[in-house]
Amino acid sequence: MDLPESQEKIEQEPTDKETEEQPAPADVVASDSSRGSRLPRKKSVARSETQIPDDLPHVEVAVEGPAWYVIHCYSGYENKVRHNLEQRIETMGMKDQIFDVLIPMQEELEIKDGKRRKVERHIFPGYVLVKLALSEESWYVVRNTPGVTGFVGMGNSPTPLRPEEFAQIVKRTEAESPTVKVTYKVGERVRIVDGPFNDFRGMVAEIDMERTKVRVMVSFFGRETPVELDFLQVEKA
Repeated sequence: MDLPESQEKIEQEPTDKETEEQPAPADVVASDSSRGSRLPRKKSVARSETQIPDDLPHVEVAVEGPAWYVIHCYSGYENKVRHNLEQRIETMGMKDQIFDVLIPMQEELEIKDGKRRKVERHIFPGYVLVKLALSEESWYVVRNTPGVTGFVGMGNSPTPLRPEEFAQIVKRTEAESPTVKVTYKVGERVRIVDGPFNDFRGMVAEIDMERTKVRVMVSFFGRETPVELDFLQVEKA
């Protein structure tokens, strides 16, 4: 499923060290041309650890009530951002405005060193989903969470996911059969690791994602012969 078209494109810094400290992002300055309904601020906010400023930027609200929104973060920091945000929700008394944090994951089969194993991968690396009732305070708490670089949307106008978009994401996370990770592409040499052509090598001629089949050109009896195989029967040479 594609993310909303209004998504802001930002430059991310990929890293596989999820435990590294991430500097807190700078506050977003509200535009003078902001339009839309301005929600009243909640008066009784717990401020046990972090203070919410009185002078908050104006936030445009597209839908009333709770909805799922998408936030940017640095790729590899998704779990760190979820942990940081859940802590802030607790310490800042925002459970009645920020309800859930979700990292869409998908089970995947991959072949490495001739062995199959199941792994979980991020469906949308660098993105986290948050269910919240959008207000100036809930926007501030999420936007200023360490590791968060912004909301999907334009300026101070976060774009909520449509119900059908969120349903498609959930469907992918709950798929009964794991997807197969293809590490090779057309034109690359691969090794067959299963079946009657086990340990043969050849060139990938075609990849059929719908049928999870790959056609490999194998040298057989002195000539190139196309062999159709399952994704899991082949690995990159």
